[in-house]
Amino acid sequence: MQKSTGNKLSTIDLVNKNLKKRYRAEKRFRAYGIGAILFGLACLVVLFTDIIGKGHTAFLQTYIYVEVNLDAQQLDITDSTDPRQLAMADYQGVIKSALRKKFPDAQGRRDKRDLYSLVSNGAGYTLRSMLEDDPGLLDTNIGVWVLADDDIDTYLKSRNSEDVKAFIERMNPKKIAWVESLLADEHMELQFNRTFFTNGDSREPEQAGIAGAMAGSLFTLLVTIALSFPIGIAAAVYLEEYAPTNRFTDFIEVNINNLAAVPSIIFGLLGLAVFIGFFGMHRSIPLVGGLVLTLMTLPTIIISSRAAIKSVPPSIKDAALGLGASKMQVIIHHVLPLAMPGMLTGAIIGFAQALGETAPLLMIGMVAFIVDIPGGTSDPATVLPVQIFLWSDNPERAFVERTSAAIMVLLAFLITMNTLAIWLRKRLERRW
Repeated sequence: MQKSTGNKLSTIDLVNKNLKKRYRAEKRFRAYGIGAILFGLACLVVLFTDIIGKGHTAFLQTYIYVEVNLDAQQLDITDSTDPRQLAMADYQGVIKSALRKKFPDAQGRRDKRDLYSLVSNGAGYTLRSMLEDDPGLLDTNIGVWVLADDDIDTYLKSRNSEDVKAFIERMNPKKIAWVESLLADEHMELQFNRTFFTNGDSREPEQAGIAGAMAGSLFTLLVTIALSFPIGIAAAVYLEEYAPTNRFTDFIEVNINNLAAVPSIIFGLLGLAVFIGFFGMHRSIPLVGGLVLTLMTLPTIIISSRAAIKSVPPSIKDAALGLGASKMQVIIHHVLPLAMPGMLTGAIIGFAQALGETAPLLMIGMVAFIVDIPGGTSDPATVLPVQIFLWSDNPERAFVERTSAAIMVLLAFLITMNTLAIWLRKRLERRW
């Protein structure tokens, strides 16, 4: 054994010194990794806290209880079975009469205008729906909960917080007194916001919903799935099992890998030039959106499917061929079933990416203001990410919470799809 002489260290001392140095470096590296994970989790917590804090109130909406007289003369209805008369009746005037009766102190023109602004200008649709469902309600007195205006809704939600001071300028003392009177009589309350999930877009925040955007996202995603999944798998099978190794296939592989890294807005420009410019297809329809997202999703599906096919052990193919199976039988009965978990995982991740895309759909006109809920792939529509983009640019304060709530819904869909991908991978995975 060597011993240290003078200032010189022995071999063992040098080794121990280097080991301690490496251990310290390893601990620092591990600490950096843990710190990076904690920092990422902290950013996610801050992001989710901000989104949920701003958006959770959108799932509640202020309603006002009014007792109305569905007077046929005031509504100008002579035949309660005539759909046109029911559609054109002055329901808002009936609600205004009920408000004047409840608050007789509103005498002047300005006071009446403030009084009428307590309820949404779409509150009459509630009476219309009730009368269409039951024409026998004509010429009767009924009590009904109607939608409050967005200013009243925002005031009520921020009433017990410091934020109400910043909003009080939108309310005058009389309106506040009327609101407090309705609250004291239990004729104003927060209820579950059904309109957020059943209505299309609207210029009025209290009437705006995500039903149209969700339907547009669904139809667009269905087109994407129907086209990209079979085409992507077929291309992967051909490139991996049938294509010869030459310059042409190398060129195809390089371009597929390059397309996976192309910015999504480029696919939007391609769709605008080809599908709309050359083929003359209509703007702002899920069919064109699905075609554009198919082009964007195909490289991801092809690459993941090829990786899944490569992971199948060659011994399984050789055994099937040795027993007399044809190459097609080997692929259909052995390779594809074993590679399907990886294929599905890559496909679902690609579809989740397509669901959250905005830029390519903006280029093909899916940024239009769509009120009606689309009924098919050829109806004008928008998608949920674009709806969020539109609402975020709206100056109305009530749209802030609806923007955050729509983000929460979109994140729920994305998390669900990614969770499904992980579950499928674990559920269908086979080990050799």
